[in-house]
Amino acid sequence: MDAVELARYLVGKVVVHDVAAGRLSGRIVETEAYPIGDQAGHAYRGRTARNRSLFLTRGHAYVYLVYGSSFMLTVTSEVRGVGGGVLLRALEPLGGIDLMQRSHAATRLTDLARGPGRLAEAMQIDLETRWPRFVRRRSTLSRGDSAESRRHRQEYPHWPDPQHRSSGSFMSALIRT
Repeated sequence: MDAVELARYLVGKVVVHDVAAGRLSGRIVETEAYPIGDQAGHAYRGRTARNRSLFLTRGHAYVYLVYGSSFMLTVTSEVRGVGGGVLLRALEPLGGIDLMQRSHAATRLTDLARGPGRLAEAMQIDLETRWPRFVRRRSTLSRGDSAESRRHRQEYPHWPDPQHRSSGSFMSALIRT
């Protein structure tokens, strides 16, 4: 399974993060693939101290800070030593919504995890977050089951990587229809 296939697979799965105050969860509704050789991917220039987790086996988390203000969560997609991944772009909040609203500027349910920075904020993900490998054979991302969502591929001529998403109001504003 490469980055594009993993991006499709992840749509509809549930991410769960247990924090001191309770459990946060959300269904993935939008992903973005960064396959091997993609110049926009963090693995393109090779392994560094910052991106080393991106070169672990498929299913590990790569968390990074963008512009000093927003954390992003990417799931590794390749074999050990090869960099590639899938950015989680948006979630539909399912559990711990009150906790998400307390730690977030946005209070509308549709805005809590719409966009990769908001997703990380709502799920309380930062550089200190320690994730086990969370895509395993015959399992979903979390301990909870998730229903498969309708998904489709949307390609943009100026973006080499396809985005995968379900339909609905929880998607990022960038490609909302």
